Amino acid sequence: MRWCLSLAACLGAVLGAAAAEPLTVERLSADGWEIAGYTGTFDNRSSLILFRRKDTRYLVQCSILYDVTRNPRVITNCYELH
Repeated sequence: MRWCLSLAACLGAVLGAAAAEPLTVERLSADGWEIAGYTGTFDNRSSLILFRRKDTRYLVQCSILYDVTRNPRVITNCYELH
């Protein structure tokens, strides 16, 4: 029973965060986040950008995929790393 309550709380937190405005590179930059690291893949189709902010205890990572066969061509997924 206790395990079920913990799972429900975690799912509620995830669903609540998903309902909020999604993180974007533009929003992070405007909110004062700094780039802490960057890497690209060998095929130049995707990149990872790591952001930090001095007043927070977690990082944000953005995965960016470039694909000319899709519409939109750039797909970004940003998430917090706790």
